[in-house]
This record gives sequence, structure tokens and C-alpha cells, in this order.
Amino acid sequence: MSFDLTNEEKKERALLIAVDTGDYDYDVSMAELGELASTAGAQVVAQMVQKRPAVEAATYVGKGRLQEIKEFCSNNEIDLIIADSELTPIQIRNIEDETDTRVVDRTTLILDIFAGRARSKEGKLQVELAQLKYSLPRLTGKGVSMSRLGGGIGTRGPGETKLESDKRHIRRKIQYIKEELADVERRRNMQHIRRRKNGVITVAIVGYTNAGKSTLMNRLTDAGVLQEDKLFATLDPTARRLVLPNGQQVMLVDTVGFISRLPHQLVDAFRSTLEEATYADVILNVCDASNEECHNHIQITNSILQSLFKNGCVDVPVINVFNKCDKACFFDDVDWRYRIISDDLSYGANEIPCVKISAKTGQGIDDLLEAIEKALPQTRKRVNILLPFDKVYLAGKIRKDGVIHSQEYLQQGLFLDCTAEISFLDTVKDYIV
Repeated sequence: MSFDLTNEEKKERALLIAVDTGDYDYDVSMAELGELASTAGAQVVAQMVQKRPAVEAATYVGKGRLQEIKEFCSNNEIDLIIADSELTPIQIRNIEDETDTRVVDRTTLILDIFAGRARSKEGKLQVELAQLKYSLPRLTGKGVSMSRLGGGIGTRGPGETKLESDKRHIRRKIQYIKEELADVERRRNMQHIRRRKNGVITVAIVGYTNAGKSTLMNRLTDAGVLQEDKLFATLDPTARRLVLPNGQQVMLVDTVGFISRLPHQLVDAFRSTLEEATYADVILNVCDASNEECHNHIQITNSILQSLFKNGCVDVPVINVFNKCDKACFFDDVDWRYRIISDDLSYGANEIPCVKISAKTGQGIDDLLEAIEKALPQTRKRVNILLPFDKVYLAGKIRKDGVIHSQEYLQQGLFLDCTAEISFLDTVKDYIV
């Protein structure tokens, strides 16, 4: 299945359906499903939600509601039904047979969007792996109806043979892609080892999809990353150099966005990409402050991060970044310098720095850069140094790896107000004023 992401004239008319069992907020979830459908290129015509204690095993919704869906599809030229849950093959087949309309579920929709957005070889492999893992247990199709039912000799139909053949092919393909991704992951790990050896400091941007991560990346580094008001505009990680106000250089990494109920196939497939955050020295958890679900989005991101970190995020500084503050904000007007994070997320009762910004207008960016400086491992220190004239050449080394804020030639030598590497200060300790 593939949606046309560019041709506006061929938008499929979609009906959204859901069963509200009380497990989560379906109003929020359905709104998100509508955004996903629009991002995929569909035109959402209407939505139907049925309250039930549990989903119907055979048809997802009840028989009466299924009849209503059938009539609505017939009367409104619906091309596609999108369910806000992961459907079983039986449910999909039964709904399609009854309504004569193609059916996809939330997971299929997200996988399709990822397939259309992936650009790098790694990204395409990750999406294909997720799609194959999802399709394998659902691989029935005409093979079931073609095969003879029963047991014993003489009951094995050709459909069963074809089905097993297809499954073996998919399993071989899955194994091949896993090996390819393992090579990519090994190369990525070697890059991280080299970065550590060279003392490269990494800051990772994570957060809910469409929170403005790519806009922030472009604001800070002029990276030229695609930024759209759509879900999952960025799939492939992008790394750029960022020079902080104190002159320190760090590597800023933009990562794929998260979403509630993110299909586990995607979490598994994109693990190597998502683990960019686990190697970071500082994590920026970006959320859309103009979205009334902003706090929930932060918690969802934290939960997914916990599943990636082997021992939790306790040792990695996190900064909560409330973006889009140029719009109406849905949070309490309290001291946003710090916010307590609950114990159940493995952070403990730590105070997490929080910053309000607008990546679009530049509001609060200076505060964010200051927060990043404070959160980074302390490898530099600002000092005053008076270098004798025969040691003036040391100023060049300070300027190379640090920052000289001001300098003045005095009778005794060159006076510097500078920020230098702590490891280098031992070399000039006799000249520190």
C-alpha cells in the first residue's frame, strides 16, 4: 500500500473509525489519527467512534456500527477506512468484505508515512524491516481460501504451499536487512567511539513529532533540514556543528520524532537511529507548548527514551524545551527554570532545567544556549591570565580550543580574559591571575 504524498488531485477519501474502551483519551488519539491521515495524503471525510467495553474480535466494531459504516462508505464515496488501533487480519478482512472498502490500521498508516519520508539507505532499510515484521503474521490473503481445509493425506492444497513459500521469502528478507543494519550499527558505534576519543560533545534533539525539532536545528545551525507542519517530516538523523556563546563547539543531532502508541516494529527497527540520543552528553526534549497535550508529549518521549537506555537516563542531563511559545501556551505560568520529574521515569526527583523558546522567531534561544552550557560536562573554565612576553605564543593555543574574550598588552606581558580547556590550564597555572 502506498499513499501519494504529492499529488493533491488524487487524495483518497478516508473515514476514521475507533472503539473507545476507556484505555486512553480517544479524542486526542483521533485528532492525531486525522493528522496522520492528512500527512499521508488522505482527505478525512468523517470519523466514527463507538464506546464498548472491548473491541469485537471478528469485526473490531459491533455489527450495528459496522452496518452504519457500510452505508456511510456507500453514500459518501469513501475510498479508505482507517482504524485507530492495530487490527488483526481477520478484522481487516471482515470489515473489507462487509463494506467493500479498503481498510488500514494506525500502524500501517504510520509505516506508510515512514516509507514515504525515508531518504537515506539506513532509513529505507529500517522502514522495510518494520513493514516486513508487521506483514509476516498477516500474510494470509488468498492462500487460505485456496487451500483445502482438513487434515491428513490429500488435504494439503497449493495455497498453503504458496503461503509458506511467501513466509520463507519474507523471513529471508528480514534476516538480510538485519545483517545490513547490523553493519550500519557497527559503523555508527565506531563513529561514536572516535567522537569520544576526540572529545566531541554531543547534544541530541528529541521529542514528539511536529514539535519543531527541525526548525530548532535550522535556527541553531543553519542546517537546512526539511521543516514542515506535518508529522514525521524528519526521519534520518542530521548532525551539525554548534558553537556556543562561550566558544565551545558541540555536535547537535536531530532525531526522528515520537508519537503516542508508536508501533513497536518501528521502535525496534529504528533503535540504532534512536540510540543517537543514548550517546548524547545532553538531551533536549522538545515539545509543542501550543499543544494542550504538551506535558503528555514530554512524558511519552521520556518513556521511549527509557526503553532505549539500558540503565535509565539518570546520568544524562535533560533540558525540557517548550517550543512555539509565540503562540498560545498550555502550561502553568510558574518558574520554568526547573520542573520536578516523577520517579517512575527513572530520573528520580531531579530538577530538570526547562526553557521557553520559539524556534521560528528566535525567542528564548539565548536562554536555551545558556542552559546547554550549564548542562554540559565542565571541561572549560573562564580565567584571567597574564602571559610573559616569551610565553605569548600560548595565546594561540587558547584561541584554538577556547575563547579569548578580551586581551590587553601591559608592561608585564599579555593580559587575557579567556575561557580555556581545564586540561590546558595546568600548562599556564603559574600565569593565572
